[in-house]
Amino acid sequence: MRKFLPLIGSHQGGRSAMTCRYRCGDACFHEAPNTSDNGYVGDVIASALSRRSVLRAGAVVTVAAAAGATALAQAPEASAAAPSVAKGAGRPKAARGLRFTPVAPNTADAVTVADGYAQNIVIRWGDPILRGAPAFDPDRQTAKAQAAQFGYNNDYMAVLDVPHERNRQLLVVNHEYTDEQLMFAGYDPANPTREQVEIGWAAHGLSVVVAQEEHKLGRLTAVLRHRLNRRITATTPFEVTGPAAGSELLRTSADPSGRKVLGTLNNCGGGITPWGTVLSGEENFNQYFGNGGAVTDPVTAARLKRYGIGGAASERKWERFDKRFDVAQEPNETNRFGWVVEIDPFDPESTPRKLTALGRFKHEAAEPRLTDDGRPVLYMGDDERFDYFYKFVSAKRMKRGNSRAAREHNRTLLDEGTLYVAKFTGDSPAAEIDGSGKLPKDGEFDGSGEWIPLASGTTSYVEGMTAEEVYVFTRIAADKVGATKMDRPEDVEPSPRTGRVYIALTNNKDRGAAGKAAADEANPRNGNKHGQILELAEHWNDPAADRFTWRLFLVCGDPGDPGTYFGGFPKEQVSPISCPDNITFDNHGNLWISTDGNALGTHDGLFGVATAGERRGEVKQFLTVPKGAETCGPIVQDRRVLVAVQHPGEVDGASVEKPASTWPDGPGALVRPSVVSVWRRNGDDIGV
Repeated sequence: MRKFLPLIGSHQGGRSAMTCRYRCGDACFHEAPNTSDNGYVGDVIASALSRRSVLRAGAVVTVAAAAGATALAQAPEASAAAPSVAKGAGRPKAARGLRFTPVAPNTADAVTVADGYAQNIVIRWGDPILRGAPAFDPDRQTAKAQAAQFGYNNDYMAVLDVPHERNRQLLVVNHEYTDEQLMFAGYDPANPTREQVEIGWAAHGLSVVVAQEEHKLGRLTAVLRHRLNRRITATTPFEVTGPAAGSELLRTSADPSGRKVLGTLNNCGGGITPWGTVLSGEENFNQYFGNGGAVTDPVTAARLKRYGIGGAASERKWERFDKRFDVAQEPNETNRFGWVVEIDPFDPESTPRKLTALGRFKHEAAEPRLTDDGRPVLYMGDDERFDYFYKFVSAKRMKRGNSRAAREHNRTLLDEGTLYVAKFTGDSPAAEIDGSGKLPKDGEFDGSGEWIPLASGTTSYVEGMTAEEVYVFTRIAADKVGATKMDRPEDVEPSPRTGRVYIALTNNKDRGAAGKAAADEANPRNGNKHGQILELAEHWNDPAADRFTWRLFLVCGDPGDPGTYFGGFPKEQVSPISCPDNITFDNHGNLWISTDGNALGTHDGLFGVATAGERRGEVKQFLTVPKGAETCGPIVQDRRVLVAVQHPGEVDGASVEKPASTWPDGPGALVRPSVVSVWRRNGDDIGV
């Protein structure tokens, strides 16, 4: 067996302390907010009935006993892709593996791509996108300028076709957080200026940008100041919709109606709806609020604690400049963040919405499917150690077409329905799950599960909680019904070919620690540094089903580690992969995985892996990102891969004066998060 790759860093995975501080408020260094005594999969394994026969014989998808011999059936909804999704996202093509030569793990301060591929920068932080916006000048940056320029730390991306404009695509990108030490020369974190804070507000949110594509190649160029271009920031008005809109829990002195919120914060994963709108999840919103310790009401204090709201001043000190970030003055303002937001990218004048029917937690993603009768179903992860996996099933069917009546109807689809949380059960004896990642005797980590209803409209299914309380304090509701704690459920993606749902479980260093839950079949390693990807099949492939089966598709890490698993594919033939985060599919049914916090000593990257056939589980690295960066928002089209290179140069001790990276513009230029397009030089399909 070959020598293991070296481990680096003392923070979660391979993240720097700076990333932990600005991105999530050092979440992994605080006690996990979930202190419930909910069961883990391993706690109930001994009494669980085996559901392997359901997975292998009773479902639409039939799975052969030998690893890597999966036969995937065409899902009923496979041809119902969003009509507005960009070129190359129509009916899926035949399944196949990926035939590029993998990129070797490395620490180059560059976007390193596979041989035979080219790349270009599509857009950078600060590039002007609205009419009247000035060119980026870091020495003369203002909040007004930033509000008209591309935002900071690009994360999730969606691409849609621009109607009636040949070879143009609409790029929707969210901006997760700001790192002021890399934005402002001479920045003092203890004493930010009002201008710096307001620039930070303007650098959050989302950007909508038209891009011109080069014919037959993958090069994209942002079209600056196009009529569809738009910025949404931390001060943009949002409408609150759904069953909790107007609740007393959402009312503040600035908004006594509880129906209008200023801005969106810490947007992470997202999704495109079948009716052409874009969803984005508010994730680590808790870190923006200060002085929670001044709250004396025990119920409110407990709720704040469950959502990780701290008692001291916030890292950014925003509460000094706007009282809504001061929990002592506005305790309900925190309840107005942690939602999935929806925007209409084709109407720059439309009001974005916060969707309360989808529940409030640290939303990593909101990925849709359609039932056979046309009702949307959304899958969502709560990105926290020991938190939960959810889905929402709409009560109404989608209307086809682009008429005004259809658009008005479809904008209500995510306001009425049932919110569920997942409970997982393994089918191997507990004694076979020893925390090392060693496979149980039956050769797979797998089992069954159920969807537990939490609320529907004004009806609560959780004892002791009203429906409004369920939506606003969804974590507490899930605690009460016994949902299964997971290893940081991040992005989720239903396969367009099979309907199977893939969940990235990034890592959990606390698994198996003193006083914490030990490994179970769905989370099979103690001190889990590298994460895993779980594959879920709804009963009879019905997205609205109340039961499912599951198995682990990948158990990530160095292939030389016996505690790793790659879908049954020979380990000596795969690329090392650690900390899966964002995921997406190409048109051939291959899963693409971007990583965050690689704990193997090399830079994060983008990986492709076949999910079916003889190459199932063959992980191949497609690119790596620069020093300190994370790979975000991958989009894979026939001839193009798009990645959002987030927080380049975010290394401990780095600053504007002492940059740790020279990407993307070379020495002497400011390090800038950017969107990159990659394509095959000869114009062939990206995976050929």
